[in-house]
Amino acid sequence: MANTIPRSPSTAESRIRRRWLLRPGLQRTRQQRTGQQQTGQLQTPQSQTVPRQQLQRLPRQELRSRLELAGLLLGTSVLYLWNLGASGWANAFYSAAAQAGSQDWAAWFFGSSDSANAITVDKPPAALWITGLSVRLFGLNSWSILVPQALMGVATAWLLYLAVRRAARPATGDDRLAHLGGLLAGAVMALTPVATLMFRFNNPDALLVLLMTAAAYAVLRSIQDARFRWLLLAGVFLGFGFLTKQLQVLLVVPGLAAGYLLAAPVRLGKRVLHLAGAGAALGVSAGWWLAAVELIPAEDRPYIGGSQTNSILELTLGYNGLGRLNGDETGSVGGGNGWGTPGLLRLFNSEFGGQIAWLLPSVLVLAGALLWLGRRAPRTDAVRASVVIWGLWVVVTGLTFSFMAGIIHPYYMVALAPGIAGLAGLAGVLLWQRRSLPAAAVPLAAAVAAAGAMAFQLLGRSPAYVPWLRWVVLLLALLAVVLLLVPPAPAGAGKALQRTTAAAAVAAVLAAPLAYSLTTAATAHSGAIVSAGPAATGVRGNLAGPGNFSRQGTLAGPGTPANPGTANSATQAAGGFGGRGGGGGMGGLLGTSTPSDALVTALQTGAAKYTWAAAVVGSNNAAGYQLAAELPVMAVGGFNGTDPAPTLEQFQQLVADGKIHYFIGGSMMQGETGSDAAARISEWVAANFQAETIGGATVYDLS
Repeated sequence: MANTIPRSPSTAESRIRRRWLLRPGLQRTRQQRTGQQQTGQLQTPQSQTVPRQQLQRLPRQELRSRLELAGLLLGTSVLYLWNLGASGWANAFYSAAAQAGSQDWAAWFFGSSDSANAITVDKPPAALWITGLSVRLFGLNSWSILVPQALMGVATAWLLYLAVRRAARPATGDDRLAHLGGLLAGAVMALTPVATLMFRFNNPDALLVLLMTAAAYAVLRSIQDARFRWLLLAGVFLGFGFLTKQLQVLLVVPGLAAGYLLAAPVRLGKRVLHLAGAGAALGVSAGWWLAAVELIPAEDRPYIGGSQTNSILELTLGYNGLGRLNGDETGSVGGGNGWGTPGLLRLFNSEFGGQIAWLLPSVLVLAGALLWLGRRAPRTDAVRASVVIWGLWVVVTGLTFSFMAGIIHPYYMVALAPGIAGLAGLAGVLLWQRRSLPAAAVPLAAAVAAAGAMAFQLLGRSPAYVPWLRWVVLLLALLAVVLLLVPPAPAGAGKALQRTTAAAAVAAVLAAPLAYSLTTAATAHSGAIVSAGPAATGVRGNLAGPGNFSRQGTLAGPGTPANPGTANSATQAAGGFGGRGGGGGMGGLLGTSTPSDALVTALQTGAAKYTWAAAVVGSNNAAGYQLAAELPVMAVGGFNGTDPAPTLEQFQQLVADGKIHYFIGGSMMQGETGSDAAARISEWVAANFQAETIGGATVYDLS
């Protein structure tokens, strides 16, 4: 072909020393180099003569690629949807809020725990807007609540495919290879155990990950297409991410901003202005709801759950903000070392490692290799921009999770998955294409070896769990490493060896996460704290350490809910794929009550005369009764039972006005800090009303 030169290792090596992103075998003209500086993309020569046979194969190749992408998305859908209803209400705290939003538009807008708007959940309502609409459209059931999360997972895998394929295409000069890189990224994302968990669960993390991934795609699209509107759209995605889980969305902003500032094909001043515009888009997209909540009088809206002053700003900066970093979370539980010991290796310990750490060391090696090989690429190089975006995503988020002293749960690790998947897919195909060079082959082999070693270590923490798998993965990794370091076969030969090498490497990387993901999908999960995969040795309970729970006790009488704090769990058979379910318990704090039929009937009887069918301390206790009766139940004290909502005086007035039918007693664990209003209300009820037992629960008729 007119613009090709003989492919030899020495020629390729010298060319990569000059500009690594040149596809081996292609020369660039001065005009093409000029075009690169203007667009930020490598140009594939347009003057090549394409053989007629190749033209005839193009439609078939395109069809094959589309079918492979459809297979990835269909497989992800099956993994995330299979047996989904087994988890029931999953996190009943959010399921009850979705039910409330389906019954009342004000509750939907504010994210209230009940349709009578006593108190909100302790997060902004964006995720509840989706599930609330789903319940309104399809009725109250576990599928209407959980299917939207599964679809978010499929969309996230698709966006990663698109982002990696776009970055890899100009760098490889090979549509097929770029497509495979996108597939690899999507597969890594889909098979990350904690992703399988959270895209089958109704916590806000599913929507947060989707929105952050969409923002990354939009920034990369803005860089490659030189379109400012994509950057603005990224700001909108981040703004709604803020309305999903507040300040956590900002962990990806350093990477997104650095990538654009480095690689956007405009002068520096414009890049800065563009980022300011994107910041404004973020502020507007998040700020409109915050402003509405702050401007509406407190008496005309529900209490802001998780705050001590009925303020969304306090919730943002305190309980869900700096408190997560320094552990100073008024009204929370588990202080001190109750959430584990922070440290650099925290993400590799028994609690977090099986959720996310499978490829964490590997992608750090791969990112370093790409940055080194691309050190002389044009400033606008899309691959380097991608490495900066995905790499800083992983580093900033990982370090934050490692050292934060406040509330942290294993499922938070899902926020790392897109960054890891993006790096794995992009680096995998680029280094594979250049594996004839030691600078590519050695890091690629090291990454596979690290993945095999990490899988061997993590699988060893569950000795009864498929005990042969860790050895198979280790052998596959060793085989792949040896084959990667073997000099490549001459052109036209060694196809079988190449395929064997690729298959061994992919299997070594994905076999263990796949097994964990299958176990996760086969296990019902419920409660406030859930984990992916089988039980591992050395994992703490619902809270590590003794914590500080001085106010644990029975509230308003000795009776307890019929089944407080239960969580679905699966027995791990020796050598089988049994997993661990959700975390409940802790005296009704994290688990959901399961009322008897007799109690549900009592709540429903005459309910039209009352604003709340019942009141009970703690949001999870209230959620169980509310979902069973499909009537508003007041969560006294909010999630932890430590919010001053309502105060004793307010509660007494509501009882005097005949707005609450029953008060249900039960066990509730509370922290040392925050309001004691819930405890005072319980004492007042016990002292002034007659207790009766209905279906095993202690109930007070306040009418």
